[in-house]
Amino acid sequence: MNILVTGANGFLGKNLVAELKQQDHEVLPFTRDNTLEELEAFVGKADFIFHLAGVNRPKKEEEFYQGNKGLTEELISLIKKNEKKNTPIVLSSSIQAEKDNPYGASKKLAEEAVADFYEKVEADAYVYRLPNLFGKWSRPNYNSVVATFCHNIARDQDIQVNNPEAELALCYIDDVLDEFNNALQGHPTYEGKYCTVKPVHRITLQELADTIISFKKSRSNLNIPDMGDSLTKKLYSTYLSYLPTDQFSYDLKMNVDERGSFTEILKTPERGQVSVNVSKPGITKGNHWHHTKNEKFLVVSGEGLIRFRKIDTDEIIEYFVSGSKMEVVDIPVGYTHSIVNVGETDLVTVMWANEKFDPDNPDTYYLEV
Repeated sequence: MNILVTGANGFLGKNLVAELKQQDHEVLPFTRDNTLEELEAFVGKADFIFHLAGVNRPKKEEEFYQGNKGLTEELISLIKKNEKKNTPIVLSSSIQAEKDNPYGASKKLAEEAVADFYEKVEADAYVYRLPNLFGKWSRPNYNSVVATFCHNIARDQDIQVNNPEAELALCYIDDVLDEFNNALQGHPTYEGKYCTVKPVHRITLQELADTIISFKKSRSNLNIPDMGDSLTKKLYSTYLSYLPTDQFSYDLKMNVDERGSFTEILKTPERGQVSVNVSKPGITKGNHWHHTKNEKFLVVSGEGLIRFRKIDTDEIIEYFVSGSKMEVVDIPVGYTHSIVNVGETDLVTVMWANEKFDPDNPDTYYLEV
């Protein structure tokens, strides 16, 4: 399809354009750099219109009406002029349209302009009253508190939490794109007379700040946030998109001795921790057992021998492992176990434990295999 996207350089527009191109649509992007003559040419080609352009932070109040109501009316006049009345349209409005302020009033007038025309011609018009949006490519220190918090916290800059208990209603950009794709297929989600995006996440300003600060700290304490929580998962992805380009990597603490090294990579309260163990040739590590803690070993380089013995028997069980064959070896409870480097190069093993290491309760008991 040929799809006109107004406001193509905005936060929502950039994400939508990228998604439409991935679907092999021909995108007709209209931005502030384009003329009304170019807009008319786009309207003439368009099979579908996403009208996302608008003004939300003007220098003068009248710019609200020029950018929201005025441009919408201009777009409708071009649709009439080019006899494109059957071209479906999505209008990006705001929950502010329900409120008595200049921005909301201008968005309300834009909604009415679309509704009046499309009801007369009996064509499809989908009006979305969107809450606060967040995700990659949003402009920090502008009109998105999520973008501002992510940007500033990633750079050790101050943030302001003026009303900690203020509740935010947030929609994630990918959820908006999914819903816009529904509209493109003619199956939008209605809530009353307006279209809606789901889910809407609710969080207080202080909770938002604390959550994003925890992302920053995770590089030092290695505690990965709970990705089972939908909002946390989306916020974490958003936070990473605001990292300074020279700070994508971070150092880990390597515990090094003459035998090799042991390095923790990440920890979670729900699913344990992941570490990397390096053993020099001929070195044996382990010779201990656990009551409840269990592990998984994956050798990714070198050659090793994992040995087990149930603590109340004399039978020894052996597994040869190698980086040339990806296989996971479970370490059951009640078995003392060890891993020895039987090769000529370093033995590198990725290790998962089902719980974070607790120095006060290590659940680790020395016993030679």
